[in-house]
Amino acid sequence: MSGINEFIDNEVKTNDVVVFMKGTPQFPQCGFSGQVVQILDYLGLDYKGVNVLADQEIRQGIKDYSNWPTIPQLYVKGEFIGGCDIVREMFQSGELQSHLTEKGITVRGAA
Repeated sequence: MSGINEFIDNEVKTNDVVVFMKGTPQFPQCGFSGQVVQILDYLGLDYKGVNVLADQEIRQGIKDYSNWPTIPQLYVKGEFIGGCDIVREMFQSGELQSHLTEKGITVRGAA
């Protein structure tokens, strides 16, 4: 495993919720990253954002790690959930909230 792969693997496995995104949660630098941040913030989640724009190795490395071509990428308890469209669809259907709750993550407004 390369150094960048180890870094990504560590981030994914040591944070309950992590999003690899363009920009930061406080200052998303693309609309898709911004949408995922809005959903996570709305749900009241504690999560970590990793800015892929800060390091080209991370930007390419996360695509290789997940075998998924786009950013943002959301991980929950080490599991790749998906990009913006998947996260949005799961949120709108309530599936994301259920999945988070099943994984033991507290969601605002969830029973």
